[in-house]
Amino acid sequence: MLHSNMTMQTPQWPEVGIVSVGTYIPQPRMASAELAERTGIPKHIIEDKFGVLSKPIPGPDDHPCAMGARAAQAALERGGIDPLDIDVVVSISEEYKEHPLMVSGIKIQQLIGARNAWAVDVAQRCCTTISGLALARALMQTDPRVRTVLLAGGYRNGDLIDYRNPRVSLMYSLAAAGGAIVLRRGHGENILVGGSIVSDGDFADDVNCAAGGTAQPVTPELAGTAACMLDVHDVDGMKARLAERSHRNFMRVIREAAAAAGAAPNDIGYLALLHMKRSAHRAVLAELGLAEQRSYYLEDYGHVGQFDPILSIELGADAGRLRTGDLVVMASAGVSYAWGAYAVRWGSAQ
Repeated sequence: MLHSNMTMQTPQWPEVGIVSVGTYIPQPRMASAELAERTGIPKHIIEDKFGVLSKPIPGPDDHPCAMGARAAQAALERGGIDPLDIDVVVSISEEYKEHPLMVSGIKIQQLIGARNAWAVDVAQRCCTTISGLALARALMQTDPRVRTVLLAGGYRNGDLIDYRNPRVSLMYSLAAAGGAIVLRRGHGENILVGGSIVSDGDFADDVNCAAGGTAQPVTPELAGTAACMLDVHDVDGMKARLAERSHRNFMRVIREAAAAAGAAPNDIGYLALLHMKRSAHRAVLAELGLAEQRSYYLEDYGHVGQFDPILSIELGADAGRLRTGDLVVMASAGVSYAWGAYAVRWGSAQ
């Protein structure tokens, strides 16, 4: 197995805190009945097994960078941050976006008026928020010129799902949304403590769109065909490798994130978890020794990629499940394949 791992715990560096988070949820929705009709899977299985009661889908103006900018504006307003005070924009947007080969971060910078910032894109599929936190924190701790960083982006990979293709059933829950996090060095609340990221190259070729890159350019004959949609190219092999490694790696990064805070897994006050099958969500909580009230199941949102943990934080706080003083662990995983978790001490550091 080829894999790399990265753990982060650097208490000697300046503290970095979350000033605010924001999300943008499109208005159009796909209900479980429609998803059942499109897939041919009974509605009760969509709801009970897949864990989707409904999910947001994009409207005509809900493009990834645009959704990321709307989420960013919500986060900036909530945190009382002037866009001109942003030093760096880190796009955590998906690679499927308004135009190929555009730099999403620069577009988001333009849309929100962050004229004094520079921008860069980060891509790790549904683990991108976690890797973005790690990189942004390290940047602020090592470059005194960088005090405020915005992570923002949008997601609508559901456009690339053929609901008649059973090979991509693990992605039938894909939805649309934008998410953002404002970070500041020296901010005395919601302190980033540390985390863990693992990636495994054995999965690198399992899920992608066959056409659209240099290996198979889009031709007039391929445009609009299944070759331009997401597909799983080795279903049996991927399932076997996931069964052997995925849960183990996922639990590993969560435990290592808690350990970075000097805590045991059952000390986690709130687990901001990506959307997964209902049974898998419950199994993760049970193995960690956490009650279901210490997380939030995204059955009314489906899977909005790397923005699931941000959405979970918003919903958990609104529901009173995430409280001041909690150790929050944001955890996610993405195809290709990566698993990541990051720990945050929620509330004041005093």
